[in-house]
Amino acid sequence: MTDVVHNPAGRTGAGQREPGLRNHVPGDSSMWFFVIGDLIIFGAYFVAYMYYRGQHPTLFLESQARLDLDIGVANTVVLLTSSLFVALGTSAARSGKTADGVRLFGIALLLGAAFPVLKLFEYVPEIIAGVTPGTNLFFMYYFVMTGLHLCHVMLGLVILSFVIRNLRGPGAPRISFVETAATYWHMVDVLWLVLFALLYVMR
Repeated sequence: MTDVVHNPAGRTGAGQREPGLRNHVPGDSSMWFFVIGDLIIFGAYFVAYMYYRGQHPTLFLESQARLDLDIGVANTVVLLTSSLFVALGTSAARSGKTADGVRLFGIALLLGAAFPVLKLFEYVPEIIAGVTPGTNLFFMYYFVMTGLHLCHVMLGLVILSFVIRNLRGPGAPRISFVETAATYWHMVDVLWLVLFALLYVMR
């Protein structure tokens, strides 16, 4: 006679995974391919920026002083907090708590939407003052890198909207899609942390 050991962790339900998948890499492999490729591209920009900063330290420091550090800090707090709610929302979705997931991802979306608004408050005065990518080497990298990142944020907001739609659907939510979206949003957050350090903080 074979004894059967009851294992609550072996049960599966809405948003729960098989025990064999507990150590899986979250999200679709295609998203990780995109994330790695994006990090390589931004990495090349970061290396080039550091090289030219070393060649023209005075120009970069004087130009850097024109940036609004307060807005940079606000954008950092906004994205970090948004990523926290994305992580909490993903955890709720995995546990089958879709209502909580919708609420948490909704908060993350609202916080993320504040980023482009704050960025406009930074861009517009600079442009009105005549500061453009053609002003000097620092501002060329500043506008290109932050502009490219802003495009990633806008795409991320669209993706988060689809996550909320996925969680609110009549059927069981696709947890792999939730994880894929979370992976992308966390990448956007990491990229901004590096940009904030390079453009606003480093002296």
